[in-house]
Amino acid sequence: MSSSRSGYHHGDLAQALEAAAMQLLATKPAAEISLREVARAADVSHNAPYHHFADRRGLLKTLAERSMAQLVADVRTALERADDPTAALVAAGQAYIRFALERSNAFDVIYDPTVCVPGSPSEAMAPLIAELEQRLAGAVVAAGLSDDDATPVWGLVHGLGTLAAAGHFPAEVALGSAETAIRRMLSA
Repeated sequence: MSSSRSGYHHGDLAQALEAAAMQLLATKPAAEISLREVARAADVSHNAPYHHFADRRGLLKTLAERSMAQLVADVRTALERADDPTAALVAAGQAYIRFALERSNAFDVIYDPTVCVPGSPSEAMAPLIAELEQRLAGAVVAAGLSDDDATPVWGLVHGLGTLAAAGHFPAEVALGSAETAIRRMLSA
């Protein structure tokens, strides 16, 4: 007889597990989330996650991939809603910072080098990283900077987001500093 709970038979185990894991990530760091906890949150047996995730590292990779997809979507939306190239670059940078602030656990798992190994992203993560890089670089160039400025701009917003999420200064300081720095770069 199976130890599965009634929830196990709801149909889409993978979706239920991923949704439960993302809900847990909203309230706690990825490092504190276990496969058993995901099973409890999804109302399935404690063994059910192993049908979808090979191990805990597989869970963390999925959390990072889903989080990166949301970050890319946020940046894409900010770019599309802006009125001009300068506003688009500022908006994209601020969307990046807001993600770091509002979803700090998701942001942390995206950039955890033990989860997404630099230079060796998963098959699902690689195109997301490429899209984020392309969108940021495209916004940098469209605003009038050179391709070589894409990495400094990304580093700027990443650093401001990381520092503000860690409590080193308030959100409005991070968002305002990003805009000020980007506008100074454009006027130089």
